[in-house]
Amino acid sequence: MVSRQQRDAERRRAAKAQARYERAAKLRRERRIVAICLVAGLLVLAGVVAAVTLGDVGDDPAVDPTATVGATATATATAEATAGATEAGASASIDPNALPTTVPRTYDAPPPATDSLGTTWTATVTTNLGDIVLELDGAAAPQAVASFLMLASDGFYDGTACHRLLPDALLQCGDPTASGTGGPGYSFGPIENSPSDQAYPAGTVAMARQPGIADSQGSQFFLVFEDTTLPDDAAGGYTVFGTVTQGLDILQSVGAAGTTTGASDGPPATAVIIEKVTIS
Repeated sequence: MVSRQQRDAERRRAAKAQARYERAAKLRRERRIVAICLVAGLLVLAGVVAAVTLGDVGDDPAVDPTATVGATATATATAEATAGATEAGASASIDPNALPTTVPRTYDAPPPATDSLGTTWTATVTTNLGDIVLELDGAAAPQAVASFLMLASDGFYDGTACHRLLPDALLQCGDPTASGTGGPGYSFGPIENSPSDQAYPAGTVAMARQPGIADSQGSQFFLVFEDTTLPDDAAGGYTVFGTVTQGLDILQSVGAAGTTTGASDGPPATAVIIEKVTIS
């Protein structure tokens, strides 16, 4: 039996860990604000007027037209993506794992893995359909959890749409452009905590990535709502960094409604908007 003193000590430890993370997140935000102000001042002195638009910077990202990027609930079935349009909702065959080469950078680098503190976190994802609660495992996937914590705390996910649905398997979120090519401006690796049996049970929270490239993980993640097998590719499996502890029924109802085109891979017919993410 756990004594009262042990419970009190655990609560104090968790409170201190949360306070350390919040201080670190605040410091990162302050540093970015200072950097932005310095750059803005230089632009004004130089007389430069810049207009930044999403989706128009450079050429469309190159995508392997035959890359396997997903799965259905059937153990051996996989979904293939073809090179397609990068505009939100323009095509059900866009590659949702493409690196964010057409999106202005927001962050220079991912946070250190130690920011996860090697502990368990709770993320309450408030959506237009209700709350989806995630338990994040900072011990099993420290880099992925540290990245998610930073982005969530900075409001990166607020107001974003989950852009990709495999109706019998998973919902993919985390792209601020809802095009399948957006991200935080950085990518990271290696893959952490991937299942050796390639099985991703209902409730799995995992990182999306570009096919065959382990260090292409960024802000996009997927929520598995039906037991699914995702075969490894040249890079291996997918980083599992958490579990859905509440709201699985919401995800299953989105899956039941299918995609906007009726295809087996595409934008969900039922819009899922992340309003905010609260970390505790």
